[in-house]
Amino acid sequence: MKNKIFISGACVFLTCIILLSGCVEEKKETENKTIMVFAGAASMPAMKEAASIFEEKYNITVELNFGSSGTVLSQMEISKQGDIYIPGSNDFMDKAKEKRIIEEDTEKILAYLLPAIVVQKGNPKNISSLDELVYKVAHKNVTLAICNPVSCCVGLYAAEIFDKNNVTTKIKEKIITYAKSCSDTESLIVLKKADAVIGWDAFGTWHPDDADIVYLNSSQIPRIAYIPAAVTKFSKNKESSQKFIDFLTSEDGKKIFKKWGYITKENEIKKYAPHAKIGESYNLSNIWYK
Repeated sequence: MKNKIFISGACVFLTCIILLSGCVEEKKETENKTIMVFAGAASMPAMKEAASIFEEKYNITVELNFGSSGTVLSQMEISKQGDIYIPGSNDFMDKAKEKRIIEEDTEKILAYLLPAIVVQKGNPKNISSLDELVYKVAHKNVTLAICNPVSCCVGLYAAEIFDKNNVTTKIKEKIITYAKSCSDTESLIVLKKADAVIGWDAFGTWHPDDADIVYLNSSQIPRIAYIPAAVTKFSKNKESSQKFIDFLTSEDGKKIFKKWGYITKENEIKKYAPHAKIGESYNLSNIWYK
């Protein structure tokens, strides 16, 4: 009888261990259903909607951290956290590659971005071109702002446009402020803090009641940007992270980006600037560090 009791007790003990082990494993799987995304603010409106739909569809929580592409890259590097990096242009993805922060074979293009002049609704200052913007900023008290070109993708493109079109010396000292991120840059127009900014053409869809887009002459656009995404070396949830990137590049994901004014096909973006380079890089001139 004692032996039977002992065996029975042992069975109960083993059963408990197996059940507890299963609970721990189940908890572990549940905890892993959260991914952390560090993204440049250039993708903010589309990314918020896409994350919400993805969470509901796959029961995977997406924690979004927005800022300038350079700032969020530094945050990831210092904290050694983050599952996905989505900068506003390839320039900062290239920096992430140099730092060996991302898994290069996971990189995908989500959408393309065209630099443009963004003005207040109705274009009250009657700005019709880059040349007119430069003249009115220099001589007519029109206020201009850009994003910080050192840490912000759209700021880098603004500086490159000024440099390539030989207007930097005419315009730099007149810039009233340097915004911290793409969304902050666009907010300067929405809040009427500036008459014009150099932004992305998608800004016109973010707040259509507050902003208008003035397209640059195609010959004045040296480069077209694209929004890349990649899984990071820090990721502990690589499968879920890759699933989110795959969703963003799926037809459902592309529809969300199109809804918010982004262009998702290279041949479509090239219509606006057929001779502009796609991606590549630009070394910021020293004048922008002063």
